[in-house]
Amino acid sequence: MSLIDDFKQFALRGNIIDMAIGFTVGAAFTTIAKSLVDDLLMPAIGLAVGKVDFSNLYLILKPGEKLSPPYATLSDAHAAGAVTVNYGMFINNVIAFLLVAVAMFLLLRLISHLEQQLEDRFGEKKAEANAPATKKCKYCLSTIAFRSTRCAHCTSHLDAPPTASVT
Repeated sequence: MSLIDDFKQFALRGNIIDMAIGFTVGAAFTTIAKSLVDDLLMPAIGLAVGKVDFSNLYLILKPGEKLSPPYATLSDAHAAGAVTVNYGMFINNVIAFLLVAVAMFLLLRLISHLEQQLEDRFGEKKAEANAPATKKCKYCLSTIAFRSTRCAHCTSHLDAPPTASVT
């Protein structure tokens, strides 16, 4: 098989397409979570801890050549050509990550719970799900499939399984 054919087979698998859709939805969700952190949560947290804008927390490693410190904002420092460590932006990104992780955990837990409820309501009966895979033929004592109605070894007719109908 050529490399191109192998790649086509890999790229067109259903799970790859599902994964691509998941990444796209995840990117959109991340944008929403980032906005939630930057626009709603961080201003409230900043106000609670003393009117601090976390996005403007930084350390100056090297002052700018265009203008000397102090700089009012991070964008002023960058405009002056200063080299900075932006730990406030890091704090914002950590909080955004934690929010996305919690939201994904809750979403997956909800989906799992709904799947379990649907399986309980519409799925196999518990007795059939826990039924053994094999049984012994009562005539020749050979091991046969549990739902068999005739022994493959001695060809004896067996009792029909509880859910199967004999015609």
